[in-house]
Amino acid sequence: MSVISPPTGRLEAGPATRRRTPVLAVAARTGRRLGASGTVAAALLAVLVLVAAFAPVIAPFDPTAPDLANALTGPGATHWLGTDALGRDTLSRLIVGSRITLVGPILVIAVSTAAGTALALLAAYAGGRVDMVVSRVLDVLFAVPGIVFALVTVAIAGPGLPGVVIGLSIAYTPYVARVVRSAALRERALPYIDAAWVTGRSGLSICLRHLLPNLAPMIMAQAVSALGLAVVDIAAISFLGLGVQPPATDWGLMVKSGIDTALRGYPTEALAAAVLIAAFVAAITVVSDRLTEQAGELR
Repeated sequence: MSVISPPTGRLEAGPATRRRTPVLAVAARTGRRLGASGTVAAALLAVLVLVAAFAPVIAPFDPTAPDLANALTGPGATHWLGTDALGRDTLSRLIVGSRITLVGPILVIAVSTAAGTALALLAAYAGGRVDMVVSRVLDVLFAVPGIVFALVTVAIAGPGLPGVVIGLSIAYTPYVARVVRSAALRERALPYIDAAWVTGRSGLSICLRHLLPNLAPMIMAQAVSALGLAVVDIAAISFLGLGVQPPATDWGLMVKSGIDTALRGYPTEALAAAVLIAAFVAAITVVSDRLTEQAGELR
């Protein structure tokens, strides 16, 4: 419907005509929160995620099929980024390798965030001996570098992505739990938690319906921040030859295999993979900073 503006008599769009579609409204609200640099970083991340999702369709060549007749060709009309030592298309390997490069870290962050948040809420709400035991376990895990956990797991389970994901998930859990526990302790001291307790709500209900929703922005910011670290850790382990195994590939493994060809005058493979890793981590860092600012404002 339309309404007449009293001062001018002009027709103005009423609420029904001014209403944006849900997708556009969410996009506009997210853009305002992230700012210009955050929006650019988020757009870059969205493009990388879409490329990973549709990698088999987008890749112009089979990334695992060798073509020794065209080995170590430079960038050209057929192979935009050239080929590697086995004649495989570098661009196709980058596109398909993005899947493992992104899926591995996402699994690590999902598992460690869920486990760390559960331990933190348990420790913060139960308190007493439970809090002490959980805190001591977290201190022990916190003292061991994440890559050591991954290497030990790989030594037990053998090289490959599953062992790396398990090891890093264990290593990242105390980082999440420590931050969430501190925030949960502050939240638990607020009056609305006591009011919920007086009304007869159980501890589980209070944690799930009150503590967790109010901590969600901070947990999300923490998870996004840790995602960049997970990308670097998994890429480093792949560089050591203990992560993804050929013929599969990810960007870390491409940096390793590209170093040999770089010494022979063909640096495109290693350089392109390294640039993508750096760009992804930089974009994650910018988005994480904006989300952290938003979480602080919400507090």
